[in-house]
Amino acid sequence: MAFPRKEKDVSDFVAARHIDEEISFVRNDHEVNGTIFKILENSVIVKISEEDADLIGVASNLTVVAHKNYSVN
Repeated sequence: MAFPRKEKDVSDFVAARHIDEEISFVRNDHEVNGTIFKILENSVIVKISEEDADLIGVASNLTVVAHKNYSVN
């Protein structure tokens, strides 16, 4: 038996986000620009360039960024 999902209030900032929106964030002392790939409850998955992925030391060009840690361009 499955329980129904409980709806949670979403902040205005999170509600205004959309796929392919450009954002920027700082990781490992480097400012990185990317586009929102998927919106999650507490964070977004961001598509970044391969060069930025190498620069900040992540394995792929997708990375997770908390809503509080990015700004909209």
